[in-house]
Amino acid sequence: MRWRGGAALGEPLLLILHLGYAWLVLGVALLGLSMLYAGLPATAAIHALTAGAIGTMTLAVMTRATRGHTGRELSSDSTTNAIYILVTLAAVTRVAATIGADWAMPLLISSTCLWIAAFMGFVLGYGPMLLFRPPAPH
Repeated sequence: MRWRGGAALGEPLLLILHLGYAWLVLGVALLGLSMLYAGLPATAAIHALTAGAIGTMTLAVMTRATRGHTGRELSSDSTTNAIYILVTLAAVTRVAATIGADWAMPLLISSTCLWIAAFMGFVLGYGPMLLFRPPAPH
């Protein structure tokens, strides 16, 4: 509560960090629930922790560090927002695939495509920032 997450709603570069931590909370909660309820597989928790928390935080730190270390403004752009949405949807569909047996394969395929798109979006959007110097200010 002291992080004042509501104040981060206007800046996706900060909001995504809060979302990454939310995945951590969800993953631990799912792990505990999976021990209480046989119908909830522990793999749901594992994927919330890995695809959700680790995947989200990895992209969050990579984008923020790239922008900061290349002298760019610490705010998100449309590419950044898109990759945040893609990695979040990838994690949601991956966790859902462990629960919905009838839809498991389509969800797995969707999750894979979303995951690839998120990280490819980072490569395409942020690669040039890392490889080439920004133009000198006038």
